[in-house]
Amino acid sequence: MQILSILLAAAISAGTIIYGYKSMKKGKKGSIKKAILTTVSAFSLVMLGAIISTITGGNAFAETVTEAAASAGISMGEGFKYLAAALSTGLATIGTGLAVGSVGSSAVGAVSEDASILGKTLIFVGMAEGIAIYGMIISILILFV
Repeated sequence: MQILSILLAAAISAGTIIYGYKSMKKGKKGSIKKAILTTVSAFSLVMLGAIISTITGGNAFAETVTEAAASAGISMGEGFKYLAAALSTGLATIGTGLAVGSVGSSAVGAVSEDASILGKTLIFVGMAEGIAIYGMIISILILFV
């Protein structure tokens, strides 16, 4: 049942992309809010069906996952540990990208007006890049402590 839900969600996504491309090519005018609402509601119904089928019918892949985890000797806590490490690094990297993007563009604009402030702007960019280092340190602490 889960595979059917995934295929239906993929069909909705592909259909939306194809319809949007053809509409743009023809120069069709319309409400973007209505188009987004239609797509999101259809996708939500499919995902709700997938959640309900998973809750009531059980997961079709549960036996495979438990057998693989049991043979590898990985517990549920170990899995959460790896997930937490990945999330801390990934979210810190996303934050760094956002921060460096805004600080870096401002720094380039400021340096183009006054070249004597280059050192100060590099400090601000370096502080923004520090966010990724903090996320990596937290990941290392989660994995090895």
